[in-house]
Amino acid sequence: MSQPVMNSFEQMQEGRPTGPLVRGYEVVIGFETHAQLSTASKIFSRASTAFGAEPNTQACAVDLALPGTLPVMNKGAVERAIKLGLALGSTIAPRSVFARKNYFYPDLPKGYQISQFEIPVVQGGEVSFFVGDESKTVRLVRAHLEEDAGKSLHENFIGQSGIDLNRAGTPLLEIVSEPDMRSTAEAVAYAKELHKIVTWIGICDGNMQEGSFRCDANVSVRKPGEPLGTRREIKNLNSFKFMQQAIDYEIRWQIEEIEDGHKVQQATILFDPDSGETRAMRAKEDAADYRYFPDPDLPPLAIAQDWIDRVKAEMPELPRAMAARYVSTHGLSGYDAAQLTQSTALARYFDDAVAAGAAPKLASNWITGELAKLLNAEEIGIQETPVSATSLASLIGRIADGTISNNAAKEILSFLWGAGEISGTPLAAAYVDRAAYDLARIDALIEAKGLKQMSDTGALETIIDGVLATNQKNIDEFRAGKEKAFNALVGQVMKASQGKANPAQVNALLKAKLQS
Repeated sequence: MSQPVMNSFEQMQEGRPTGPLVRGYEVVIGFETHAQLSTASKIFSRASTAFGAEPNTQACAVDLALPGTLPVMNKGAVERAIKLGLALGSTIAPRSVFARKNYFYPDLPKGYQISQFEIPVVQGGEVSFFVGDESKTVRLVRAHLEEDAGKSLHENFIGQSGIDLNRAGTPLLEIVSEPDMRSTAEAVAYAKELHKIVTWIGICDGNMQEGSFRCDANVSVRKPGEPLGTRREIKNLNSFKFMQQAIDYEIRWQIEEIEDGHKVQQATILFDPDSGETRAMRAKEDAADYRYFPDPDLPPLAIAQDWIDRVKAEMPELPRAMAARYVSTHGLSGYDAAQLTQSTALARYFDDAVAAGAAPKLASNWITGELAKLLNAEEIGIQETPVSATSLASLIGRIADGTISNNAAKEILSFLWGAGEISGTPLAAAYVDRAAYDLARIDALIEAKGLKQMSDTGALETIIDGVLATNQKNIDEFRAGKEKAFNALVGQVMKASQGKANPAQVNALLKAKLQS
């Protein structure tokens, strides 16, 4: 029989890396993340999981726990759990069991939540990600299936609360990490990576505003080498921005509490984005407080190996595998490859640009650089960009062949972003091939805006000779070993050519003349 897989937040972290200290304290962070599964119906009933319906219109007799009703397992929810286990390198339990987690909230119709405790469906695994250009890995304890509770409503009621049971019975995977994170930056990067994975494999829509992806951060501090400190759990963080603010505040609060001679009390806390502070909601329960016991209405969940094999065969290429392929095939750095695999849409855009002829490294630089700046400024995703992958490929092609400079390309990109058209640009109807049209359009813009680089050797030499004739001081300084003097001469040549000279040619011709 499988051994119970328990949460290990109280365990010592022997041999785990130490992160940067905050005022002499080591920060320890672990996550419990609830990912709402993308099934059309609930985990134990046929009621709809669609968001936004009128209150209490999507809660059937099973969700309401009416007498005589019995839960029936949703096969689609199990399949999504298998997908997550495969994506995270976890063990998928051939046999797992459901338990009743007992607590009494007004939005919990049964008085207990059906969850998994001793033997979860997904065990172990890891999530790897970058913090800056540094690779990090967080180990996972488990991921278990469970049903969601309803929702208490307070905004539109005076002196009372409303209850909406539409969410009751919605399928969740609770993903529990080891307390391996040592900074807020690591915690946010971990959450973003996990969010990417669940949306990439299609098991969760990832909509944090609608509650489809909710994170609870367990935060404690300790002096290096000491046992783990007392943790406080920040509940229901529904944006990465608030996650960072909440954890930063909680770290400061705990350190100040300890330094003032107080003990941190284990608690469940909430973050108030208006005040930027966390506040205690209730004393933190332990597993014993919930009085778990096996659910007598649900048999053990059995997952045969052939089911796992079938799901594995249908899985998309995972972000980590795709990033590794970009490194081996296109010669990208691990960091660049990770940036390009932040979403399927972004990876597809990069693939389309390369397929249209863009040099992979240049395509990577422009997508994660200038194009990303424009997307971030508009707060939109790559799927909404007005600049097609073939247009970017055409622009990159003209940089690579020396027709335009990087600065000129940035000007054209900004023009394309604004859907600008000027007299002389071709009509799409005249071209059968989209790539050919995009290249013709880029060329027309280069010509019309006078951005073509000067690459004629004779013309460049004439300009260089003129600059050398009037800058003897810089010439003498360069020959005396001052590299800055050479850069000053290059700048003078570029100025004399109104920025149109090919910088690579200018460097080569100028150096040859100075060394002759």
